[in-house]
Amino acid sequence: MPNPHTPPSSPTERPTAQRPGAPRSGDERVVLDDTAIRRALVRIAHEVLERNEGQDRLYLVAIPNGGVPLARQLAENLRSISGLELPVGILDTTLYRDDLTLRGERPPLRRTEMPSAVDGRIVILVDDVANTGRTIRAAMDALMDFGRPSGVQVVALVDRGHRELPIRIDYVGKNIPTHARELVILRGRNGSLEPPLEVVVVSKGGDA
Repeated sequence: MPNPHTPPSSPTERPTAQRPGAPRSGDERVVLDDTAIRRALVRIAHEVLERNEGQDRLYLVAIPNGGVPLARQLAENLRSISGLELPVGILDTTLYRDDLTLRGERPPLRRTEMPSAVDGRIVILVDDVANTGRTIRAAMDALMDFGRPSGVQVVALVDRGHRELPIRIDYVGKNIPTHARELVILRGRNGSLEPPLEVVVVSKGGDA
């Protein structure tokens, strides 16, 4: 029989309710921390310089949202290593995707900021996670609205495979094999994309 003098459990003693859809602890794992991300971007900067003779024609273009902080850091690395001051553009690919009708609701547009045309430039597209290849393909189509580049190369911090289009990634931070029912997310402080950054793999549940 319960003791009538026993006070009810305090709120701190009750199980914590979990936000619907939030990953449970143990359902996500960090695959790149901020130090590893920075190290990968330094290595990629050296690879870019080794591969391209016309370095003054390089033009970094970030695919939002995750590509933006990566492109800015890559530009800083290139400046530190070689003294190059390269333009950094931001290019929304939403309207150029070929799978919009399969997504149901139309995704919101994101900002595009291209400081100049890309004619004759070697454009380096920067994305956080390469997956099916459709985002990269859409970015290549979108570039044509800003001129005719002499070449296009692709940087991905993470390549998780699952390619549906024959898109090659020229510079990869880390290859991370994943299941189709996993998400690979670049995130920063307080849910933003401000450093320190990290890449996590999150299970969406269900059958793998």
